Amino acid sequence: MTEINLQGIGMTSQRTRQRLVDRLSAEGISNQAVLNTIASTPRHIFVDEAISHRAYEDTALPIGRGQTISQPYVVARMTELLLKFPNINRILEIGTGSGYQTSILAQMFNEVYSIERIQALQIKAKKILRQLGLSNVRYHYGDGFAGWPTEQQFDGIIVTAAPPNIPENLLAQLADGGVLIIPVGQQHQDQTLQLIQRNGEDFDYHDLEKVRFVPLLAGSTE
Repeated sequence: MTEINLQGIGMTSQRTRQRLVDRLSAEGISNQAVLNTIASTPRHIFVDEAISHRAYEDTALPIGRGQTISQPYVVARMTELLLKFPNINRILEIGTGSGYQTSILAQMFNEVYSIERIQALQIKAKKILRQLGLSNVRYHYGDGFAGWPTEQQFDGIIVTAAPPNIPENLLAQLADGGVLIIPVGQQHQDQTLQLIQRNGEDFDYHDLEKVRFVPLLAGSTE
């Protein structure tokens, strides 16, 4: 990947990225480290070249296979929520997708474990993250509902697609004091972003805001 692809020109330039960051700040994202990371991360390389001019709009965009790259506000919001809690270093992401959210997490936390059920998307995302020099990510091809049992426990878990109910496996893989951030609800209906914190064998549930995600699907596919 060449320097010009990483830096961008025209609608993918640093000036365009800064306008996105200004918008996120106006929408309530206040963590400066998150804003700086959004500003420095080339979102345009995570989407097809044909729509790269739209990469710095605050909107989800298609990445193929019925999946989307998450809206920048949602990426920033979920990352900012994790950073509100101390001693969170080991993150599990359910749904690698394009790898954009993964790249933001990898720049903010020591260890990132990312699961993707669509192998073609995972292969593409791994290639992009290698080109960005992000070496603290481990990848698993499989069913996100199962989590990553051999690597539990996690300080934080982010889910980038919406199940109808919170998977019990993910709650079980939270470390004591750990935080799960997950959209919950049916597709094409109201979904709610929830934050769940583990305290021993108890879980504290908090509804945060209305969101719109693609559904979290079981199984895996090429």
